[in-house]
Amino acid sequence: MLTLDKFEEASEKVKEVTQNTSLMYSPYFSELSGNKVYLKPENMQFTGAYKVRGAYYKISTLTEEERAKGLITASAGNHAQGVAYAAKCYGVKAVIVMPTSTPLIKVNRTKSYGAEVVLYGDVYDDAAAKAAELAAEHGYTFIHPFDDEAVATGQGSIAMEIFKELPLVEYILVPVGGGGLATGVSTLAKMLNPKIKVIAVEPAGASCLKASLENGKVTTLPSVNTIADGTAVKTPGSKVFPYLQKNIDQVITVEDDELIVAFLDMVENHKMIVENSGLLTVAALKHLDCKDKRVVSILSGGNMDIITMSSVVQQGLIFRDRIFTVSVLLPDKPGELVKVSEVIAKEQGNVIKLEHNQFVTTNRNAAVELRITLETFGTDHKNKIMDALEKSGYRPKVVRTLL
Repeated sequence: MLTLDKFEEASEKVKEVTQNTSLMYSPYFSELSGNKVYLKPENMQFTGAYKVRGAYYKISTLTEEERAKGLITASAGNHAQGVAYAAKCYGVKAVIVMPTSTPLIKVNRTKSYGAEVVLYGDVYDDAAAKAAELAAEHGYTFIHPFDDEAVATGQGSIAMEIFKELPLVEYILVPVGGGGLATGVSTLAKMLNPKIKVIAVEPAGASCLKASLENGKVTTLPSVNTIADGTAVKTPGSKVFPYLQKNIDQVITVEDDELIVAFLDMVENHKMIVENSGLLTVAALKHLDCKDKRVVSILSGGNMDIITMSSVVQQGLIFRDRIFTVSVLLPDKPGELVKVSEVIAKEQGNVIKLEHNQFVTTNRNAAVELRITLETFGTDHKNKIMDALEKSGYRPKVVRTLL
């Protein structure tokens, strides 16, 4: 059972491996949501995520014999690093099974702590099955990433820290994959203040907790599809599910597009890199049905590889109309490109790419296509450029494209 004594014990124990992640008041997100929003930046942990809490506390509860057998787990990355780091602290072997889609930064960092990494399967559930197979074959001690009461207790230390800093907190938003973090945070939060609202946030493409709560039992999704790789889980934990049923007040689902915008918001306003799963609680602020409340959004991690980051930034700029591509048809004769350039320059549009297609039609004298990728100040500026091109007779059409 998850008890207050165990939560207090875990909160002291994890101090041995955690960094201070004091709450950060966010003027930007407060104004955006109409609430007093505080961020709990677990992305600033040494391993880049909160997972080290549950992993370290769980390993601390094992016997010497259990640790000596070697540890094994399955993880999309953050729990992997937590187990690997904790195992290093205890001087024991760790084997980590990770999905083949795991970002390279998470794989490399896990290896850097001395763990043996096995890449297997497309999603966490595939990797978990392989880890169970290896545990049975070699006698390793399995450290479940979320469906374990000791692991959930360690994660709950976050709630203890939140209450110490902000005793009057009214809402806590917590991201959900398998449910370990949500279990620990919601259970302790309700112990400390039964009136508090704990909101679980899932990616819309991997909403296994929502499905399970609606069905009244643990439910497995047929598939998951989300850029929030750390929460791409088909099935919530069966051991922690009763706690979630009892203590979660609401589940909010977030679309991937919302995470992309939230990434830019976080970088521009707080100068922090937060991975897509960690941004769930920030994106969910717009969906909160409350005003003037003290709200804490838990930023669960910040382990994002550079390629993913680049893609997210590019998509975010497109979503915000900071970059767009417009197609216009021109007669194929000298001087036409200059005319279009003058229209754009007058409206202070910054051209970053041009594509001139002479073969859009068999009648080149009638038209050739010019695709212009522009950098703008936002939607209003984009609309001014489009209006100017329209008034100049070019019949512009926005084209959905990447750079």
